[in-house]
Amino acid sequence: MENLVPIGRFSKMTRLSVKALRHYDELGLLVPAVVDPSSGYRYYTYGQANRAEAIRVLRSLDMPLEDVSEALEADDPQVAAKVLDRHRARLEAELGRHERMLAFLGRLIERKEGVMPYEVQVKEVPAQHVAAVRKHATMATIGQDVSAGFAAVGEAVGRAGVPMAGPPFLVMFDVIDEESEGDIEVVFPLAAPFPSAGEVVGKEVPAMTVASTMHRGPYDEVGPAYHTLTGWIQDHGHEIAGPPREVYLTDPSETPDPADHLTEIQFPIR
Repeated sequence: MENLVPIGRFSKMTRLSVKALRHYDELGLLVPAVVDPSSGYRYYTYGQANRAEAIRVLRSLDMPLEDVSEALEADDPQVAAKVLDRHRARLEAELGRHERMLAFLGRLIERKEGVMPYEVQVKEVPAQHVAAVRKHATMATIGQDVSAGFAAVGEAVGRAGVPMAGPPFLVMFDVIDEESEGDIEVVFPLAAPFPSAGEVVGKEVPAMTVASTMHRGPYDEVGPAYHTLTGWIQDHGHEIAGPPREVYLTDPSETPDPADHLTEIQFPIR
Protein backbone atom coordinates (compact mmCIF):
# COMPACT_ATOMS: atom_id res chain seq x y z
CA MET A 1 0.00 0.00 0.00
CA GLU A 2 2.31 2.65 -1.34
CA ASN A 3 1.84 6.23 -0.09
CA LEU A 4 -0.50 5.03 2.65
CA VAL A 5 0.29 5.53 6.33
CA PRO A 6 -0.76 2.88 8.86
CA ILE A 7 -2.77 4.12 11.81
CA GLY A 8 0.09 3.71 14.30
CA ARG A 9 2.48 5.89 12.32
CA PHE A 10 -0.32 8.35 11.45
CA SER A 11 -1.04 8.65 15.18
CA LYS A 12 2.57 9.68 15.85
CA MET A 13 2.57 12.08 12.89
CA THR A 14 -0.58 13.87 13.97
CA ARG A 15 -0.24 13.57 17.76
CA LEU A 16 -3.71 12.02 17.89
CA SER A 17 -4.03 8.77 19.81
CA VAL A 18 -5.03 5.59 18.01
CA LYS A 19 -8.14 5.50 20.18
CA ALA A 20 -9.04 9.03 19.09
CA LEU A 21 -8.47 8.19 15.42
CA ARG A 22 -10.78 5.20 15.69
CA HIS A 23 -13.40 7.36 17.37
CA TYR A 24 -13.13 10.04 14.68
CA ASP A 25 -13.54 7.33 12.06
CA GLU A 26 -16.75 6.12 13.74
CA LEU A 27 -18.08 9.68 13.76
CA GLY A 28 -17.14 10.25 10.12
CA LEU A 29 -14.90 13.12 11.18
CA LEU A 30 -11.64 11.62 9.92
CA VAL A 31 -12.25 8.51 7.84
CA PRO A 32 -9.24 6.37 6.80
CA ALA A 33 -8.40 6.29 3.11
CA VAL A 34 -8.28 2.50 3.19
CA VAL A 35 -9.42 -0.16 5.65
CA ASP A 36 -7.91 -3.64 5.16
CA PRO A 37 -10.95 -5.92 4.65
CA SER A 38 -9.30 -8.91 6.29
CA SER A 39 -7.65 -7.26 9.31
CA GLY A 40 -9.71 -4.09 9.68
CA TYR A 41 -6.45 -2.14 9.89
CA ARG A 42 -6.77 1.52 8.99
CA TYR A 43 -4.52 3.43 6.57
CA TYR A 44 -4.38 7.16 5.89
CA THR A 45 -2.88 9.40 3.23
CA TYR A 46 -0.31 12.08 3.97
CA GLY A 47 -2.84 14.64 2.76
CA GLN A 48 -5.18 13.77 5.62
CA ALA A 49 -2.62 15.07 8.10
CA ASN A 50 -3.87 18.64 7.52
CA ARG A 51 -7.42 17.73 8.55
CA ALA A 52 -6.07 15.75 11.50
CA GLU A 53 -4.07 18.80 12.64
CA ALA A 54 -7.16 21.02 12.38
CA ILE A 55 -9.11 18.54 14.52
CA ARG A 56 -6.30 18.39 17.08
CA VAL A 57 -6.10 22.17 17.35
CA LEU A 58 -9.85 22.67 17.70
CA ARG A 59 -10.14 19.87 20.26
CA SER A 60 -7.25 21.42 22.23
CA LEU A 61 -9.55 24.44 22.57
CA ASP A 62 -12.26 22.18 24.07
CA MET A 63 -14.50 22.60 21.05
CA PRO A 64 -17.27 19.96 20.99
CA LEU A 65 -16.90 17.37 18.24
CA GLU A 66 -20.19 18.47 16.66
CA ASP A 67 -18.80 21.98 16.23
CA VAL A 68 -15.46 20.66 14.97
CA SER A 69 -17.29 18.73 12.27
CA GLU A 70 -19.45 21.74 11.36
CA ALA A 71 -16.41 24.01 11.10
CA LEU A 72 -14.42 21.59 8.93
CA GLU A 73 -17.32 20.72 6.64
CA ALA A 74 -18.35 24.33 6.04
CA ASP A 75 -17.84 25.38 2.43
CA ASP A 76 -18.37 29.02 3.32
CA PRO A 77 -15.59 30.57 5.47
CA GLN A 78 -18.21 32.77 7.13
CA VAL A 79 -20.04 29.68 8.38
CA ALA A 80 -16.82 28.34 9.86
CA ALA A 81 -16.16 31.74 11.43
CA LYS A 82 -19.60 31.67 13.07
CA VAL A 83 -18.82 28.27 14.58
CA LEU A 84 -15.53 29.59 15.96
CA ASP A 85 -17.22 32.72 17.29
CA ARG A 86 -19.90 30.61 18.98
CA HIS A 87 -17.21 28.60 20.74
CA ARG A 88 -15.40 31.79 21.75
CA ALA A 89 -18.61 32.96 23.44
CA ARG A 90 -18.82 29.60 25.20
CA LEU A 91 -15.25 29.94 26.48
CA GLU A 92 -15.88 33.52 27.61
CA ALA A 93 -18.90 32.37 29.61
CA GLU A 94 -16.81 29.59 31.15
CA LEU A 95 -14.06 32.09 31.95
CA GLY A 96 -16.59 34.31 33.68
CA ARG A 97 -17.80 31.38 35.74
CA HIS A 98 -14.26 30.52 36.80
CA GLU A 99 -13.53 34.15 37.68
CA ARG A 100 -16.59 34.17 39.95
CA MET A 101 -15.42 30.90 41.52
CA LEU A 102 -11.97 32.38 42.16
CA ALA A 103 -13.49 35.50 43.70
CA PHE A 104 -15.70 33.37 45.97
CA LEU A 105 -12.71 31.24 46.95
CA GLY A 106 -10.79 34.40 47.79
CA ARG A 107 -13.58 35.57 50.08
CA LEU A 108 -13.64 32.20 51.83
CA ILE A 109 -9.90 32.50 52.46
CA GLU A 110 -10.25 36.08 53.74
CA ARG A 111 -13.05 35.14 56.15
CA LYS A 112 -11.04 32.27 57.64
CA GLU A 113 -14.31 30.61 58.59
CA GLY A 114 -13.88 27.27 56.89
CA VAL A 115 -15.15 25.90 53.63
CA MET A 116 -18.87 26.36 54.37
CA PRO A 117 -19.10 29.60 56.41
CA TYR A 118 -22.86 29.44 57.02
CA GLU A 119 -24.63 29.29 60.36
CA VAL A 120 -28.20 27.98 60.34
CA GLN A 121 -30.93 29.18 62.67
CA VAL A 122 -34.62 28.36 62.99
CA LYS A 123 -36.91 31.38 63.25
CA GLU A 124 -40.57 32.30 63.07
CA VAL A 125 -41.70 34.60 60.28
CA PRO A 126 -45.04 36.30 61.01
CA ALA A 127 -47.90 36.56 58.53
CA GLN A 128 -47.39 39.41 56.07
CA HIS A 129 -49.46 41.56 53.74
CA VAL A 130 -47.59 41.59 50.43
CA ALA A 131 -47.67 42.74 46.84
CA ALA A 132 -46.23 40.19 44.46
CA VAL A 133 -45.73 39.39 40.80
CA ARG A 134 -44.98 35.90 39.48
CA LYS A 135 -42.88 35.28 36.37
CA HIS A 136 -41.58 32.34 34.38
CA ALA A 137 -37.80 32.41 34.03
CA THR A 138 -34.89 30.58 32.45
CA MET A 139 -31.23 30.67 33.43
CA ALA A 140 -30.65 33.14 30.59
CA THR A 141 -33.53 35.47 31.54
CA ILE A 142 -33.79 35.26 35.32
CA GLY A 143 -31.76 38.44 35.89
CA GLN A 144 -33.98 40.57 33.67
CA ASP A 145 -37.13 38.81 34.94
CA VAL A 146 -36.25 39.66 38.54
CA SER A 147 -35.45 43.26 37.58
CA ALA A 148 -38.74 43.57 35.69
CA GLY A 149 -40.59 42.10 38.66
CA PHE A 150 -39.03 44.57 41.09
CA ALA A 151 -39.89 47.45 38.76
CA ALA A 152 -43.51 46.32 38.36
CA VAL A 153 -44.15 45.76 42.07
CA GLY A 154 -42.32 48.91 43.11
CA GLU A 155 -44.33 51.05 40.69
CA ALA A 156 -47.66 49.48 41.72
CA VAL A 157 -46.92 49.86 45.44
CA GLY A 158 -45.82 53.45 44.92
CA ARG A 159 -49.06 54.31 43.11
CA ALA A 160 -51.11 52.67 45.87
CA GLY A 161 -49.23 54.55 48.58
CA VAL A 162 -48.91 51.49 50.83
CA PRO A 163 -45.70 51.66 52.91
CA MET A 164 -43.16 48.83 52.95
CA ALA A 165 -42.92 46.68 56.08
CA GLY A 166 -39.65 44.87 55.48
CA PRO A 167 -37.06 44.00 52.85
CA PRO A 168 -38.24 42.54 49.53
CA PHE A 169 -37.72 38.87 48.78
CA LEU A 170 -37.75 36.42 45.90
CA VAL A 171 -39.59 33.09 46.05
CA MET A 172 -37.98 30.32 43.99
CA PHE A 173 -40.81 27.95 43.10
CA ASP A 174 -38.59 25.80 40.86
CA VAL A 175 -34.93 24.96 40.35
CA ILE A 176 -33.66 27.15 37.52
CA ASP A 177 -30.37 26.17 35.92
CA GLU A 178 -28.85 25.42 32.52
CA GLU A 179 -31.18 22.44 32.05
CA SER A 180 -34.45 23.60 33.63
CA GLU A 181 -36.70 26.64 33.89
CA GLY A 182 -39.50 27.59 36.24
CA ASP A 183 -41.44 30.21 38.20
CA ILE A 184 -40.21 32.96 40.48
CA GLU A 185 -42.13 35.55 42.51
CA VAL A 186 -40.95 39.03 43.49
CA VAL A 187 -42.57 39.97 46.82
CA PHE A 188 -42.75 43.28 48.76
CA PRO A 189 -43.91 43.01 52.43
CA LEU A 190 -46.37 45.82 53.21
CA ALA A 191 -47.81 47.53 56.26
CA ALA A 192 -51.40 47.17 55.00
CA PRO A 193 -53.39 45.15 52.45
CA PHE A 194 -52.60 45.95 48.83
CA PRO A 195 -55.35 46.18 46.18
CA SER A 196 -54.28 44.01 43.23
CA ALA A 197 -53.36 45.98 40.13
CA GLY A 198 -52.79 44.21 36.82
CA GLU A 199 -50.14 41.52 37.18
CA VAL A 200 -49.22 42.69 40.69
CA VAL A 201 -51.31 40.75 43.21
CA GLY A 202 -52.10 41.69 46.78
CA LYS A 203 -52.36 38.83 49.26
CA GLU A 204 -51.46 37.69 52.76
CA VAL A 205 -48.57 35.27 53.21
CA PRO A 206 -49.21 33.01 56.24
CA ALA A 207 -46.83 32.77 59.17
CA MET A 208 -44.18 30.08 58.84
CA THR A 209 -41.21 28.48 60.53
CA VAL A 210 -38.03 28.74 58.47
CA ALA A 211 -34.47 27.50 58.52
CA SER A 212 -32.34 30.51 57.68
CA THR A 213 -28.77 31.45 56.88
CA MET A 214 -26.98 34.59 55.69
CA HIS A 215 -24.99 34.92 52.49
CA ARG A 216 -22.64 37.84 51.91
CA GLY A 217 -21.52 38.28 48.32
CA PRO A 218 -22.91 38.31 44.78
CA TYR A 219 -26.40 36.95 44.25
CA ASP A 220 -25.18 34.32 41.79
CA GLU A 221 -22.97 32.74 44.48
CA VAL A 222 -25.77 31.72 46.88
CA GLY A 223 -25.56 28.05 45.84
CA PRO A 224 -23.47 26.91 48.85
CA ALA A 225 -25.96 28.58 51.21
CA TYR A 226 -28.80 26.59 49.65
CA HIS A 227 -26.81 23.36 49.96
CA THR A 228 -25.97 24.12 53.60
CA LEU A 229 -29.63 24.65 54.44
CA THR A 230 -30.99 21.57 52.65
CA GLY A 231 -28.30 19.43 54.29
CA TRP A 232 -29.02 20.90 57.73
CA ILE A 233 -32.78 20.35 57.31
CA GLN A 234 -32.27 16.69 56.45
CA ASP A 235 -29.68 16.11 59.20
CA HIS A 236 -31.93 17.63 61.89
CA GLY A 237 -35.07 15.67 61.03
CA HIS A 238 -37.07 18.48 59.44
CA GLU A 239 -38.93 18.54 56.13
CA ILE A 240 -39.05 21.34 53.58
CA ALA A 241 -42.56 22.80 53.71
CA GLY A 242 -42.47 25.26 50.81
CA PRO A 243 -40.32 26.99 48.21
CA PRO A 244 -37.15 28.79 49.39
CA ARG A 245 -36.95 32.57 49.65
CA GLU A 246 -34.10 35.01 49.12
CA VAL A 247 -34.55 38.08 51.34
CA TYR A 248 -32.51 41.03 50.06
CA LEU A 249 -31.16 42.91 53.09
CA THR A 250 -29.04 45.40 51.15
CA ASP A 251 -30.11 47.75 48.36
CA PRO A 252 -27.74 47.47 45.36
CA SER A 253 -28.27 51.17 44.65
CA GLU A 254 -26.86 51.98 48.10
CA THR A 255 -24.36 49.11 48.26
CA PRO A 256 -23.02 48.81 44.69
CA ASP A 257 -20.20 46.33 45.44
CA PRO A 258 -21.65 42.79 44.98
CA ALA A 259 -19.15 41.48 47.54
CA ASP A 260 -21.06 43.43 50.21
CA HIS A 261 -24.57 42.30 49.27
CA LEU A 262 -26.29 40.56 52.18
CA THR A 263 -28.98 37.98 51.39
CA GLU A 264 -30.94 35.83 53.83
CA ILE A 265 -31.88 32.41 52.45
CA GLN A 266 -34.97 30.89 54.05
CA PHE A 267 -36.52 27.43 53.69
CA PRO A 268 -39.97 26.91 55.24
CA ILE A 269 -39.81 23.77 57.41
CA ARG A 270 -41.98 21.55 59.55
